[in-house]
Amino acid sequence: MNIKKQFSSIKAKTLFYLIFFSVSILLILWFCQIVFLKYSYQDYQIQNMNRLASEIQRSSFVDLNNTLEEVAYENELCIEYHANSGNIYYYNTMMNGCALGKENQEIVKTEKSFIESDLQSDTYKVTNKEYEVKAFLYGVKLDSGSVFLYSTLEDVSGANAVLRKQLIYLTIIAIFFAIIIAYYLSRKITDPILDVTKKAQKLGSSPLVKFPNYGVSEVDELASVLTNAQTEMVKTDELRRDLMANVSHDLKTPLTMIKAYAEMVRDISYKDPKKKDEHCNIIMDEVDRLNVLVNDILTLSKMQANADEIHLEKFDLVKEIETIVKRYEIIKETENYHFVLDLPNEAIVLADQKKMNQVIYNLINNAINYTGNDKTVTIKVKKEKDSYLVQIIDTGKGIKKEDIAFIWDKYYKNDKNHQRNVVGTGLGLSIVKTILENHEFKYGVKSKKNKGTTFYFYVKTK
Repeated sequence: MNIKKQFSSIKAKTLFYLIFFSVSILLILWFCQIVFLKYSYQDYQIQNMNRLASEIQRSSFVDLNNTLEEVAYENELCIEYHANSGNIYYYNTMMNGCALGKENQEIVKTEKSFIESDLQSDTYKVTNKEYEVKAFLYGVKLDSGSVFLYSTLEDVSGANAVLRKQLIYLTIIAIFFAIIIAYYLSRKITDPILDVTKKAQKLGSSPLVKFPNYGVSEVDELASVLTNAQTEMVKTDELRRDLMANVSHDLKTPLTMIKAYAEMVRDISYKDPKKKDEHCNIIMDEVDRLNVLVNDILTLSKMQANADEIHLEKFDLVKEIETIVKRYEIIKETENYHFVLDLPNEAIVLADQKKMNQVIYNLINNAINYTGNDKTVTIKVKKEKDSYLVQIIDTGKGIKKEDIAFIWDKYYKNDKNHQRNVVGTGLGLSIVKTILENHEFKYGVKSKKNKGTTFYFYVKTK
């Protein structure tokens, strides 16, 4: 296997995408912790000061002193209160890093600017030059004066360095475990698929390929589909062999008879006009049988290739059936077949008359070939809403339930011992199926063991 194919395999792609996903999560975590830590901390401080300022504003003038003192000590802030009287009060100025009350010119100017402004509250970023520390100065105005909250911005660079170092180790460890887990998952997912692929390549061979239960629902479903496909392939192959055998038989029998009787005419009966005519008639009958077989094969091929168009026209179905039945006068006289007709006076339908003629003719042929010892074939036509129901019934041994699904296949037989049909070629039901489906007419078969079979179809009236 070449390198390109290895890297394009399901296993390689699954492994790659799982590792890529793990590394992407770590990179996002890294980015959030290192880059946004500083901004997140500043945003937290601002929100906290807004909350404390609201608490101070809600405090009454009597309780203001206690409130400022509590806020300062509980939240590690230092506070400066400028009363309207001009007095300045300080709270928690001993806090490490507090710059209030230490004549920091930047802070003094900022406070003065806020007091003289129309703003009710505002946040300023200032620098404590004594410690070179950044800080927030939050100003809020009260009825009695102005309050300034001071909070240092701790240097998070050290925390960043620690986090960065930890994340480096964490990333290495995580990637290591991600590779192990990804490899395991890729094997768990792809091995069943690869096994199904290998077994699928052997489909159609003998013995039958068996797929185990993989424990993955999608793969098990695929294996089930392939098993069903394999079963159908075996059935199709069996039908193909039967078709070849039956076609060969139907071709060989008349050819053998033609050759035999031709030799008899040449060597024996040429001197006897009566015998010669009899033998020549047999040869002509066998040629006609061959011609029907070839025409049926060509007709079926053309229909299944959708090369035979449907030409809809209105005609009397009853007259069509009566005309077809007259063709069987010879077997009525020579073979004692009986035809029972249960027909209305008229049945005007909309269909391709020539093709419906083929349907009825082939179904009657089938009934003749498989009817019982009474040699009776019944044909019924019944009106149902906007269509006519046509039934062709024989009194034969019937069809097994498991065989009904296959009777429409070419040359399908109830038994495997191919016998020559009394009439027709053995392709009739397949032709019937194709014509009715091209018309989009409903059709089917009902059968009971030793009680005969009924083939039926509906023909629309409009």
